[in-house]
Amino acid sequence: MKPKYARFGIAIAVIILSLGTMAYIGVQQSKSYYVQIKDLRSMGNDAYEKHLRVAGNVQSGTIHTSGTHADFVLVENGLTLPVSYKGAEPPPDTFKDNAQALVQGEYGKDGVFHASMIQAKCASKYKAQAQQEAGASAPPAQPTR
Repeated sequence: MKPKYARFGIAIAVIILSLGTMAYIGVQQSKSYYVQIKDLRSMGNDAYEKHLRVAGNVQSGTIHTSGTHADFVLVENGLTLPVSYKGAEPPPDTFKDNAQALVQGEYGKDGVFHASMIQAKCASKYKAQAQQEAGASAPPAQPTR
């Protein structure tokens, strides 16, 4: 009777160990590090081995799209980073010249950031919306006498 319990215990231990290993690997693969463009170049080989997120403004005139693929340049504090995006969906509608963008992917040894995800917000759109909201909440002007 005891050998049955031992086999059952070993089987459960193997299953728990397998699930734990798969969970650990999943967490490690989904982890991404936020870096600035200036830090990216000083990371050495770590830059090529980690899943990264980088933010900046899209440099005017550098966007070249074709379906779900886009090539462009991010700018941050005068430093530039060429980006090649290949995703399942085309870039968002807010992805335009001078928009703030956050890309996620890997930095290649070719000096190009290979992105699998783009988030973008058009600064002028949100600035205009904030101004409209501020104007709507402002008290009405008093007539002058």
